[in-house]
Amino acid sequence: MKHKRLAAAVLLAAALTATAVPTATARPADPVQQQLDLLVEEDGVPGALAYSSAGKATWTAGVADLGSGRSMVDANGRFRLASNTKAFTATAVMRLVADGRIRLDDRAGRYVPQLADRTITIRQLLKQTSGLTEYSTLVDWTRPGTPEEYLALALGKAPDFEPGTDWGYSNTNYLVLGMVIDKTSGVGFRDYIERTILRPLHLDDTYWPAPGELTLRGPHARNYGVHPANPQGGRVDLTELPGYEFGASGGLVSTPKDLNKFWDGLFGGRLLPGWALRLMTRDASDVGGRDTYPAGSRYGYGVASIPLSCGGVYWGHGGDLPGNSVAGGRATAGRGTVTVYSTTWTAQGQSLRHLQGAVDAALCAGERG
Repeated sequence: MKHKRLAAAVLLAAALTATAVPTATARPADPVQQQLDLLVEEDGVPGALAYSSAGKATWTAGVADLGSGRSMVDANGRFRLASNTKAFTATAVMRLVADGRIRLDDRAGRYVPQLADRTITIRQLLKQTSGLTEYSTLVDWTRPGTPEEYLALALGKAPDFEPGTDWGYSNTNYLVLGMVIDKTSGVGFRDYIERTILRPLHLDDTYWPAPGELTLRGPHARNYGVHPANPQGGRVDLTELPGYEFGASGGLVSTPKDLNKFWDGLFGGRLLPGWALRLMTRDASDVGGRDTYPAGSRYGYGVASIPLSCGGVYWGHGGDLPGNSVAGGRATAGRGTVTVYSTTWTAQGQSLRHLQGAVDAALCAGERG
């Protein structure tokens, strides 16, 4: 899944009372609904949703707005992708590689002058093996900044490890990859991703927030969480966030339907040649037990594989902000695509197990049916 460290970078936090949607008792409990209900009833999540492309099935629990009690939105509701954005950025980089405009073993300093004295390669940035320390915990998010300023903050700290010697999740890697796309595409990473991914797949409800834009466009649930700078204040409404500032590592807004279309388009071979897609998934690190990844997980180029209880794996990413968490992806052997998200941060402990459990239940439904 995505990563809780971006959470420390955002503005957020008021006391929250969850409302559960009762499940039907006249038929056997749906395992996906059970996991969503546990998120709401046991973990205090305001609202949760799962959408599976197989059969166009949607499950919801809780409410979209604690104040009004409005019903949870459907699969057309907008939400922040957070670190799922990294898969889009990695795909764009691989498109540039496929077109011969960059090479995986090029030094990043060839495109980003601030890294001119580092041996870090494009491949290491994609795989999260560069050693660059996390920038988001160092940023003053009350004022806008530039990627160069954010990178300077990270470079002011010692690296976490020497490039290529370990794995460590850092949003700084994808901050830099956005800068690489800026340099090599000539149009900026937002425009390049829109041209090469969003438009070809007709992801019409997916967009980059504009500078200074805090709200979510279109239908959406409210988000709730704890402000890292004011944890004693409890949970508050975190729906309005400076999404533009999250950039290439976490800035996209989408819907469950669009995100599933992206996973199907990527792993269905519509965005990259076969050899490039194989590299993204086969040149991967064992990350089981690290960050939010369960045993047996592997991290490739902006995508990760998570084992399924019914056998095989699903490939996707995840995302976490103080106001929401996202999990899901596309299962191997054609078993479908699913997106699950919650309207508060659920990136550890029991709530993480329930979030990932909903993904597993949806993708394994056919195996158990």
